[in-house]
Amino acid sequence: MNRIALCPECGNARGMLDACPHCGTATLPHLTVDTVELNIKAGNPTVEEALDQLARKIRLLQEMGARAVILIHGYGSSGEGGLIKRGVHEALESNRYADRVDDYYFGEQVAYGSPTCNTLLKQRPGLKAYLRHFKTGNAGMTLLILGSESRSA
Repeated sequence: MNRIALCPECGNARGMLDACPHCGTATLPHLTVDTVELNIKAGNPTVEEALDQLARKIRLLQEMGARAVILIHGYGSSGEGGLIKRGVHEALESNRYADRVDDYYFGEQVAYGSPTCNTLLKQRPGLKAYLRHFKTGNAGMTLLILGSESRSA
């Protein structure tokens, strides 16, 4: 098990959003990193289910101290982008998550080595482990920069 989340009660590694398997506490864990990966396409949800899941998880991750989220929404098999990807892009562009997300970069905008990527890496060196997956601009991912605290939208 990776050690990006530690139980505040017993100190053991645990899942980020599940109860601790060691002591059973449901208290939110402490993150040991400020960037996390979140896959909202797992389980084949509908677009609305994926967007609702994203809203809930962004809130929890922000409360746990996450500052950046590598959002995996998939690209779709149509060659034009999948429904979840388009739904995420539309939601971000219409400020659906403006109370939690300060900035966002679609995978196509953050090709590894691009000026945007280099600027982000200077601001947040911890992103390097993730942004290298954006080699030519990964259209199946979006980078979310979370605010330090929630705001009213």
